[in-house]
Amino acid sequence: MAKEKITERLAEALAPFLAENGYSLFHSEFKKEGKDRVLRLFIEFAWEPGQEKPGYIGTEDCEKVSRYVSDLLDQWDPIEQNYTLEVSSPGLERPLRGMEDFLRFAGETAEISLYEPLNGSKRLQGVILAPEDGAVRLETPQGVQAIPLEKIAKAKLSIVF
Repeated sequence: MAKEKITERLAEALAPFLAENGYSLFHSEFKKEGKDRVLRLFIEFAWEPGQEKPGYIGTEDCEKVSRYVSDLLDQWDPIEQNYTLEVSSPGLERPLRGMEDFLRFAGETAEISLYEPLNGSKRLQGVILAPEDGAVRLETPQGVQAIPLEKIAKAKLSIVF
C-alpha cells in the first residue's frame, strides 16, 4: 500500500479514538530511513478556539495511543514489510501551520521565517499576539509586526531561557 494511503487511512480509522480521548493527530508519516521503515504519529491534545490551552502530551498519552494503533494495525495488517511504530508529540518547538495554531499559542514565543523580507528581515522572533485582520501578529523588540499568513515560509514555537 502506498505511503500516503497508509497514513490517510490510519488517520481516518484513528479519528474516533483520538477524539474520544481528547487527542488530535498533528501529523503522520511513513518513511524509509536507511534500511528501516518507520510509521510515525505525532499527537497533541485537541483544542477549539475559546477553550483553555491544553497541557503537553506525556509519555502515558503516547503509550495509550501506541497500544491502540498497534492493535488496530495487527487486525488491519496494511503494511507488508517490517516497520517501527513511533508515537510522540510535535515537541516543545512544534511547527505552527495555520491561523488556528497562532490563535492557540497566543502568548508564546515563536520564530517565523518569511518568503521575502518584512521591514528588512526574513526572520522574526517574538511573542504571538491574537491574530487580527487575517494577519499573524508578533510582538518583537522592534514593535508589533503584522504578518500575512501567506508570507510565512516556516514558523515554530521557540523556547526562551
